[in-house]
Amino acid sequence: MESDILSFERPASDWNEALPIGNGRMGAMVFGGVATELLQLNEDSIWYGAPKDRINPSAREYLPKIRRAIDEGRIRDAEDMCVLALSGTPDNQSHYEPLANLYILFGHENEDVTSYSRELDIARSEVRISYTKDGAGYLRKVIASFPDKVIAVKLSCDKKGRISFRTQLARGNITWDLGPYKDQVYRNPGYNNCVDSIFNPSTDRTVLTGRCGGEGSLDFACEIRLAAKGGSVSSIGNTLVVDSADEALILIAATTGFYNKDLTGYLDKTLDSAVLKGEDQIWEDHLKDYSDLYGRTSLTLPPSETDVVRMFNFGKYLTISGSREGSQPLNLQGIWNKDFDPAWGSKYTININLEMNYWPCEVLDLPECHLPLFDLIERMKPRGMEVAEKMYGMRGFVAHHNTDLFGDCAPQDSCLSSSYWVLGAAWLCLHIWEHYRYTGDTDFLREHFDSMLEAAVFIVDYSEAENGFLALSPTLSPENEYMLEDGKKASVCKGTAMDDQITAELFEAVLKAEDILKTGRPEIEEIRRAKELIKPVSLTADGRIMEWHKELEEADPGHRHLSHLFGLFPGSTIRGEDLLKASSLTLEKRLASGSGHTGWSRAWIVNLYAALGNGAEAYKHLRLLMSDSLLPNLFDNHPPFQIDGNFGLVSGIIRMILGREGEQLPALPEIWKDGSVTGLVLPGGSKTDITWKDHKVTYSRIYGR
Repeated sequence: MESDILSFERPASDWNEALPIGNGRMGAMVFGGVATELLQLNEDSIWYGAPKDRINPSAREYLPKIRRAIDEGRIRDAEDMCVLALSGTPDNQSHYEPLANLYILFGHENEDVTSYSRELDIARSEVRISYTKDGAGYLRKVIASFPDKVIAVKLSCDKKGRISFRTQLARGNITWDLGPYKDQVYRNPGYNNCVDSIFNPSTDRTVLTGRCGGEGSLDFACEIRLAAKGGSVSSIGNTLVVDSADEALILIAATTGFYNKDLTGYLDKTLDSAVLKGEDQIWEDHLKDYSDLYGRTSLTLPPSETDVVRMFNFGKYLTISGSREGSQPLNLQGIWNKDFDPAWGSKYTININLEMNYWPCEVLDLPECHLPLFDLIERMKPRGMEVAEKMYGMRGFVAHHNTDLFGDCAPQDSCLSSSYWVLGAAWLCLHIWEHYRYTGDTDFLREHFDSMLEAAVFIVDYSEAENGFLALSPTLSPENEYMLEDGKKASVCKGTAMDDQITAELFEAVLKAEDILKTGRPEIEEIRRAKELIKPVSLTADGRIMEWHKELEEADPGHRHLSHLFGLFPGSTIRGEDLLKASSLTLEKRLASGSGHTGWSRAWIVNLYAALGNGAEAYKHLRLLMSDSLLPNLFDNHPPFQIDGNFGLVSGIIRMILGREGEQLPALPEIWKDGSVTGLVLPGGSKTDITWKDHKVTYSRIYGR
């Protein structure tokens, strides 16, 4: 189907045109070159450095001084002390890095090729490149297999003896010249400068090893295994050479010390098993595994909306490709990153971005793809409890606006508008409750209940009284600023709407979980009492949702974050006619002032309008996202590439058709006159199929998981 295919008539000219594949732990961007094929490779645990203690030793001493300065209106003094005493030491967490590049070098000249096609088959999770040269038809297929833990490249031709190429594994910060190798005088400097060793242990294998950098950092290894039918395979230096074969298969495996102490043993076992299984069975098992997940849900819309359906399917594809049981969760770029110093470190930004990656997961019936997030939360918890005690002298589990592979919970950066926010753990823990809401898995809830509880306990300890309500101090409304009386901008404050809304959601989830699990933990009564003191949603003088505890002048009325609407979506604390009207006014003002200029922000707006039941506006912003914020390969563009908008877009499409609590067609736009969905999951675990015609439901079915 057209909605399952992303196609091009030429090779990728840069990374933003390359096509992604992944099996959770490993990913590749496939360029589809004729003279030189490039697979830019990633492995999800290759992060710079090692776990480190970044807790600022001055935090506990200065916290009371910061709070006093805020209470006295000395905001600039408070912010100055935040930078000095609350920032991490050093202020940066670890960052994500690439694994390697695999170059497959052919003797072809680009100009001699006809009938070129490069496509991602979303329904089969396969990249295909085909072309004709000198009367012969060439075909290249690339998959990333979860069952076999390998990336596989199959090269074939409809005439015997035509498959000839050389392979090179490399790791560097500059890409090799992708033109014909016969025309290259020298390789680009830097193409292979971030590696410890590359060697061929046999005539069909190349192994690359390295270390991520920094004291105690992870070691890693990547191996390719090559097999050919007909022709010959030989080893020269660290290059493998295939000559005059009928077809060839390249298998790629990689691992790090994060997963395996014996890197060589893992690679040998993985690749030996794949070789023994054989090419046909690798492809068959990959398709069966992938199809089981991908085929659980479907969307049909009018023919004019084929591109919308493709984006829905592509979002499912990215979830399955980038987040599988036993892998790391999707970071800012999923698993696909080419840079050694990527934008924002390609980390886990947890003041919306990581959470947005998983918004559609449960309703898409992909609960197993959600599991890596919970593994990360459990890795964060002991470190977050240490930060709570050493930084703030408090109980519980705290995380700020970023974390990394190692679960670092100390503040990231020294940024006044983001670093000193303390509800990253609280927001993440709401995903535990969301997973339970959809699966009803009591064992899962019991396993992760302590994380939820400790995140709530930190809020109880960190909160102060303000006019009879709870208020966090210092805090901020990510990543916004307000105006001081002297005309300068500020961020740090006492109490925000987002804090109240996240706190209300988390406290309610903890209390409901306690009713189910009956743990008898003494902290439950503290949470129950604190819940009664949460400040209700308040309105500004002109009827909008108030962002801070006081009505303050926004420094940027069109800011990309919409934090004070958290309770509208993804939360549920903003309900009722008056608050929905206020939310609509809030969105109108933000948009009139320029909000939605980043891909993920526009995706959030789609979901917010869907939650308001406004299909026309939701569709308008869905289309704006697709026209203004997608790269040629359909990746979301912040800019630069940032994958959260892809998942936020899918969530928005779903919420226009199926409300958060299972409402049917709550925000259906006029153009989606006829359509259907199958397999979407409702809270409680039932599934639903819906068909509609002329905007009215004509068929509805609810059935078991």
